[in-house]
Amino acid sequence: MQNQKFIIMKKLPVGIQTFSEIINQDYLYIDKTSLANELIKKHKYVFLSRPRRFGKSLFLDTLKNIFEGKQELFKDLFIYNQWNWDVTYPVIKISFSGGIHSKDDLEEDLIQILKSNEEQLELKCENRSKAKYFFAELIKKAFQKYQKNAVILIDEYDKPILDNIENIPEALIIRDGMRDFYTKIKESDEYLRFVFLTGVSKFSKVSLFSGLNNLEDI
Repeated sequence: MQNQKFIIMKKLPVGIQTFSEIINQDYLYIDKTSLANELIKKHKYVFLSRPRRFGKSLFLDTLKNIFEGKQELFKDLFIYNQWNWDVTYPVIKISFSGGIHSKDDLEEDLIQILKSNEEQLELKCENRSKAKYFFAELIKKAFQKYQKNAVILIDEYDKPILDNIENIPEALIIRDGMRDFYTKIKESDEYLRFVFLTGVSKFSKVSLFSGLNNLEDI
């Protein structure tokens, strides 16, 4: 009987945005950790604008696992021997990918996202009257508890605006509210290690980051 060679093809991770699932379930993964390592070492504030289905959310989740020190997930990847896994950072992840965001619900949506991070980081914030104040306190308390500068990862930063783009007056109200929220990042600079934002729109077109004038647009 002739020898036969079989090529075992890995499953494609179509629609999967969770890095740990791709690794643990042995999906095909193209190693992007060299890029992640370079970004982290060279920049503090990074912005990435690309079309949907481009892999932005997966890359953001990869960054989260790096900063949280999940070394076991990165075996055989570039960053495995390039990163100090003994040092971990508190990560605040904000994602607007789920659901439709309206003007009336946006404040509550933000507060619920922050509450989830508060619970994940085992913190207790006192000022929840406004999302922007809650956000600022969360960053500071994360730094104080863990004695490490916090990491902020924001996925689809512009989705609340795009959800309402056909209603320009409402979209402008949401834009102004989001601008106030994102301003707390700049004000919290002393407590931050790294900030990464993704979205579909170029930030220069949205006018959301007037305070964050040091964003590195990649």
